Amino acid sequence: MTPAEALRKNFPFEPTQDQTNLFQKLDHFIMRRTGLKEVFLLKGFAGTGKTTVVSALVKILNSFGYKYVLLAPTGRAAKVMSTYSAKPASTIHKKIYKQTANPYSDGLAFSRQPNKSEQVIYIVDEASMISDDKAFGDNGLLQDLMGYVFEKTSNKLLLIGDTAQLPPVNQTISPSLDAAYLQSNFQCHVHEMEMRQVMRQAEESGILMNATRLRNELIKEQPELAFKTRGFRDIFSMRGDKLEDGLRYAYDKFGIDNTTVICRSNKTANLYNQHIRRQIFFAEDEIGVGDYLMIVRNNYTWLPKESSIGFMANGDFVEITKIIRYEEMYGLRFADVRIRFVDYPNEEELDTKIMLDTLFSEAPALPADKNKELYQQVLVDYQHITSKRARSQEMRQDKYLNALQVKFAYALTCHKAQGGQWQAVFVDHGFLKDNLVSQEFARWLYTAATRASDQLFLVNFNEKLLENAPEREED
Repeated sequence: MTPAEALRKNFPFEPTQDQTNLFQKLDHFIMRRTGLKEVFLLKGFAGTGKTTVVSALVKILNSFGYKYVLLAPTGRAAKVMSTYSAKPASTIHKKIYKQTANPYSDGLAFSRQPNKSEQVIYIVDEASMISDDKAFGDNGLLQDLMGYVFEKTSNKLLLIGDTAQLPPVNQTISPSLDAAYLQSNFQCHVHEMEMRQVMRQAEESGILMNATRLRNELIKEQPELAFKTRGFRDIFSMRGDKLEDGLRYAYDKFGIDNTTVICRSNKTANLYNQHIRRQIFFAEDEIGVGDYLMIVRNNYTWLPKESSIGFMANGDFVEITKIIRYEEMYGLRFADVRIRFVDYPNEEELDTKIMLDTLFSEAPALPADKNKELYQQVLVDYQHITSKRARSQEMRQDKYLNALQVKFAYALTCHKAQGGQWQAVFVDHGFLKDNLVSQEFARWLYTAATRASDQLFLVNFNEKLLENAPEREED
């Protein structure tokens, strides 16, 4: 039996023509043994069945002499991947990096660990989020991933993603989904397939129908955007004064961790978070047991070395299960709390220190000048240690410098939500200027809308973006 035949046999539906073509291309990718760096880019619209193909693929690879490893850029994306494939998935960081103390700097270093595995196909989902920014690890996440995978020439890499989603922060394209970029920078042989046909099972979904329309408009310089809600049971337009009722309904039906609000700025997310806590949860305290938080800056200090997470990453979700005490130090406010890791159900709860000042600030995390100020104040308390190296090592473990920077996680910006999926998603596009429709805005809308698996609520949407708005009824 060929890989293409095995994929068809393990595929739960009648495949689309795109999927049949993909089976043939994956067959060629699996069987090709050249000693070159073999990379497959699997790109596709929402609803085209990328995840269904991966679920079939992991069932057949052993028969053709390959092991597989499932990876994603964030904890939530890895959780989604492991749910749809019914196999364990981990973050890229956890797999390819090891934590080392750097004697030449004031911080911990993450260096790429050696890869001893051979005959492995590394399958990476949500690849549009992988940046080539050199800020992390040895040479940036993309380069370190390529270096790790192809340390052994018998390994292969399958990158899965959707080029219509937002690219990494501060980048105009998603480098890991760009064949020309990969070929010129990593000298690899790239196989490529873009899936466009939506599966028959998805045709009744208003979420996916509208996502497909958005996706098709993205290629135009002046996209025409109009959501169609009438006739569907999974997409709704709602006024702002109905939001509280909508959120209560979603929290009751799907749960807090399966519901989110997506907005365009940190400022709006803050306002939503405060409103939700006060008006829906009747929270009076600054933080409380049961509050959902999102970590907004990588933290390498609190987790034990043997932890299955590795480190707490920007974008990870946690729930407060106990408040131990509050304190004020160095002009900032902190709380000692116990947290549960929402996306890592097997990880034990952890006692940690959180910084309260970031909860309500409009900046994405504590601004650089405030970080520097905190560092200088903490430094004073370590002046009695005369050895610069010993002082640096002590400060590296300081609980105030390493306090978790967090925000409430009931409402998020789209970049923070990317890679995750929620059963109920409320989208608020905020204030729109007259020239409201741009490719960037269409990409934002597409990414936000495709975070919803069951129900999508369009909150306070501009009437020009709604096909069945009152003035369009006669169209």
